[in-house]
Amino acid sequence: MFLKNIHVKCPLARLVPWNNRRPGPVAESMKIEIWSDVACPWCYIGKRRFETALNDFAHKDSVEVQWRSYQLDPTLPEHYDGTEISYLAERKGMDPAQVKGMFAHVTEQAKGEGLDYKFGDVVVANSFNSHQLIHLAATQGKADAVKEALLSAHFEHGEDIGSREFLVRAGSAAGLAEADINDALDTDKYADDVRHDFAEARALGVSGVPFFVIDRKYGISGAQPSALFTQALDEAWQEAHPLAMVSSGDANGEVCGPDGCAS
Repeated sequence: MFLKNIHVKCPLARLVPWNNRRPGPVAESMKIEIWSDVACPWCYIGKRRFETALNDFAHKDSVEVQWRSYQLDPTLPEHYDGTEISYLAERKGMDPAQVKGMFAHVTEQAKGEGLDYKFGDVVVANSFNSHQLIHLAATQGKADAVKEALLSAHFEHGEDIGSREFLVRAGSAAGLAEADINDALDTDKYADDVRHDFAEARALGVSGVPFFVIDRKYGISGAQPSALFTQALDEAWQEAHPLAMVSSGDANGEVCGPDGCAS
């Protein structure tokens, strides 16, 4: 396993070092990669909790966020003829009563983040083309806007994320050219990029989403509380930007400590 646990203040957290690289030059910015699926309800909740922490982060203007693709069920047909409950019961073997209880819990958690989930209206569809659209949006600096639109449409508005008409409509509303969207989907222009994300997730040991990676050094698994994301951002920034002591040669400045002040 490439991950190794470290001590964190939040007992529910899984904040782990990504690797043991030797220290390099001090970074001027922080990069956060988020593996996520449009069809994942916890991914939307995790997005909100992460954003809450990021909005309060003192160095948020120096943070680059990159959305990475992941599919919970790549074997899904483009459209599935059935409800979300029937999908999980028939294809995943889950008990329908258990699924309803799970939906109620997730809906309540989503409500706490200002999200209005309507699982009864969810259209079950393959999310691959949604990921292609997000990659197209990333080339124009609009990935976050498109990701937000797709998640909201899927879980709050009963839109069909496998529908070309919807993807064109959602992408256009975010400022993408309709011709570019159709070209990307007609030619599978970003299909290799999407598959590369899948492969990299497997190579890194990502087995569930959302999964957040900070500067390729720390990983956070799941829709953790905002406080954990705040802690992770602060710790990662401090490690990348250590305090440099300024010395005036052999002279020591006068200081005060627990036992008094220098005379």
